[in-house]
Amino acid sequence: MKELLYLKDEQLKDLIEKLFVGYRETFSDSKKILDKYSIGLAHQKVIHLLSMYNGISISELLKKLKITKQSLNRVLKDLIKLEIIYFKKNEQDTRVKHIYLNLKGKKIFDEIFEVQKKRIYSALLNSSSEEVINFDNVLKRIING
Repeated sequence: MKELLYLKDEQLKDLIEKLFVGYRETFSDSKKILDKYSIGLAHQKVIHLLSMYNGISISELLKKLKITKQSLNRVLKDLIKLEIIYFKKNEQDTRVKHIYLNLKGKKIFDEIFEVQKKRIYSALLNSSSEEVINFDNVLKRIING
């Protein structure tokens, strides 16, 4: 993409700010729901990943979140206390635990998703097909380095 060689530091800073503000706004949309259940953004991230990867192992969840065991343990304890998740031991290797959202957890995820979906859906709906595809491709490249 040689035509992008004109990008200057100020333009890149502006893009980084837009990514930050987009993230902030998308996740602030769910604040009322999180407050209702007395959970925070860390809990929301775990709930989101559990909804995407049903039965994920603790070690895989740690890799996806890129956080310490101690940080994850605090969040999992809260989610257990609030009766949002449950564990099953792996049948082949009982040292491995798999985590699942229960019905309450799925309900919370659905509430959060519905609120966030409105912002994302509106942005995508007001974009051309080409813009959506290009945006998705750029996001994938940012994620994968």
